[in-house]
Amino acid sequence: MLLAIEQGNTNTLFAVHDGDTWTAQWRSATQSTRTADEYAVWLSQLLGMANLGLGQFTGCIISSVVPQSIFNLRNLARRYLHVEPLVIGENAELGVAVRIDKPSEAGADRLVNAVGAHMIYPGDLIVIDSGTATTFDVIAADGGFEGGVIAPGINLSMEALHQAAAKLPRVAIQRPRGNTAIGKDTVASMQSGVYWGYIALIEGLVSRIKAEWGKPMTVIGTGGVASLFHGATDAIDHFDSDLTIRGMLEIYRRNTAKA
Repeated sequence: MLLAIEQGNTNTLFAVHDGDTWTAQWRSATQSTRTADEYAVWLSQLLGMANLGLGQFTGCIISSVVPQSIFNLRNLARRYLHVEPLVIGENAELGVAVRIDKPSEAGADRLVNAVGAHMIYPGDLIVIDSGTATTFDVIAADGGFEGGVIAPGINLSMEALHQAAAKLPRVAIQRPRGNTAIGKDTVASMQSGVYWGYIALIEGLVSRIKAEWGKPMTVIGTGGVASLFHGATDAIDHFDSDLTIRGMLEIYRRNTAKA
């Protein structure tokens, strides 16, 4: 049984795979100071609700963009799961080429997405991951990671607008009513600006990347807030919420097969 830990800047996903399918998934707020003991208490309670236990795992894979958390997540695996974890960017072989100037700078989440996307979708790809940051990653037809674009995430932009402007409230991000761009009050105007602004960002960057690449590309949307854009733009061909954990499972299988 495998425990996959996918840690972003905002949320951390814990997912259980029994060898055939994903049987359980839980999310927690990312806290870089949380200790291995605290993780173990929290996780054991959730596992118990699913009639599982910490001692049942035979493997663990970790993908984290928060370097200061990796020590405690690794200790969680060693001390409570009694397994040596595979850590993306450290001891895990990806099996794909990373064709950027400084391969060590490529985020673990972006590389895992590249593997997960290449498994399912043929040809050249753009993977848009909407989270704390919005990333646009180019994956070549052979699975190679070619680089991409990093922009502020939609929630980050809305929060920055509230923090920097004294009279602008904190509002929920949602598709404007009636799909209109012109807001009739402050809240509607803010929602329109951020929502349609991000649609324009997606459409503009996808168009520019495709023109620069010069060949047909398939666009996949994933990430915590990707569902917000479903049906709002033709720039995204597929929405795939399982892209990241699919990539982590494939990387785990590649490494265990090699061992």
